[in-house]
Amino acid sequence: MQELQTAVAPRIDIPALLNGYRRLRETEPGLRARDAAQRLGVSEGALVASRVGDGVVRLEGELPALIRELPALGRVMALTRNEYCVHEKKGQYDHIDVGGVMGIVLAEDIDLRLFLRHWRFGFAVKEASRGRELESLQFFDGDGKAVHKIYLTEETDRTAWRALLNRYTAAVQSPLIDIVNVDEPLPERLADDAVDVDSLRDHWRALRDPHDFFAMLKKHKVTRTQALRLVGDEFATRVDDGAIRTVLDGAAASGAPLMVFVGSPGVVQIHTGPVSNIVMAGPWINVMDPGFNLHLRTDAIVSSWIVRKPVPEGVVTSLELYAADGTQIVQIFGKRKPGVPEREDWRALLATAEVVA
Repeated sequence: MQELQTAVAPRIDIPALLNGYRRLRETEPGLRARDAAQRLGVSEGALVASRVGDGVVRLEGELPALIRELPALGRVMALTRNEYCVHEKKGQYDHIDVGGVMGIVLAEDIDLRLFLRHWRFGFAVKEASRGRELESLQFFDGDGKAVHKIYLTEETDRTAWRALLNRYTAAVQSPLIDIVNVDEPLPERLADDAVDVDSLRDHWRALRDPHDFFAMLKKHKVTRTQALRLVGDEFATRVDDGAIRTVLDGAAASGAPLMVFVGSPGVVQIHTGPVSNIVMAGPWINVMDPGFNLHLRTDAIVSSWIVRKPVPEGVVTSLELYAADGTQIVQIFGKRKPGVPEREDWRALLATAEVVA
């Protein structure tokens, strides 16, 4: 884990925080740590740290080395979330390339892009949830926001798990973390009328790799949603916010394979393959498949877009959902590989989304 930074918040009263947490768990046994932390007015990372010595072990050591050891655990569940969407994928970490501040995991089931400067604190956590005991590795950003979690399954190698903890348990088991401000990745710096929209369109038209998209936004000093508003129908079409239900139900019915991207500050996690069991529960739309779960708050969606990006094979098209704070909730493509044109069944599926006038 990376070194602690200078705190910008007052020290937390650990006994008072733990007492408050225990009272919440007594009255609401199924309450998740993230929701309990919000109720208690602290970050999730600070709440987890406060439990060090009581089901929580603080980790230290070289993060790239720890990540490279994850394949030894066997089958686990990888979880990445933002404020509005949770992406859970079962499988084994493998084909790992990590060093410096970037990394990638390209296993058959667990497919991740890692931004390691956001992995500030790490813990091994043991907790009861709905009558089960869960064990996990949990990593947090400098502001205490969760960036990635790895849960053990019945198929996990427990001997490898214990060996990993022995190697990375911190010498000092402090219940405190020093919270720091984390900069927004791309604040909106220009008013709409100050953006050179023609130049933005020209740059967009000249793209040949979707991975260059963020660099384009940075160059033109615009956010994703600002660019989508300004660039026009050649590249971005606003659709009804019910498009996510239309697309998931259509994919389940047709068997069209998808690529579903959800990001935290430190990870983008990807599911590639079909979806089948789509369930609504209140405002949540859920994919409840054996190896892949998605939980998305539909009441948080403020805009939905069909987005087109040029590639050497033509155009790749995505459905992108955004929250009021500009967070990209989820991004969905049709399954494809570099060098292969986009699937027609995916384009047909997107054509069923209702366009907003």
